[in-house]
Amino acid sequence: MVFKGIIIRVSFLWVEGMALFPFVLTKHKKPSRQLLNHEIIHLQQQLEMGFIFFYLWYITEYLIRYFAGRTSYGAYRAISFEREAFQHEADPTYLLHRPFWAFLRYI
Repeated sequence: MVFKGIIIRVSFLWVEGMALFPFVLTKHKKPSRQLLNHEIIHLQQQLEMGFIFFYLWYITEYLIRYFAGRTSYGAYRAISFEREAFQHEADPTYLLHRPFWAFLRYI
């Protein structure tokens, strides 16, 4: 079973969407299916790792990539969690067959 999260619209959100377990925050009244899939992949990552450990890893990986010479956006896109989510956001069945800790393949 795949946890779909609780979708909350936050009109002043500075990004299109954000996963903060158990919520998917979105800037739009009707977010795209692709955006929701992306954020739901992050919810699964957070379930596997635990919320605090997920964000510690996320921030650490971002800082390493940023100080390695990437732009802010480049560092964000290079985070293993984001690489997995971006690669599979168009596949609504991905989480049905996703291996445990699949983000490790993107480090």
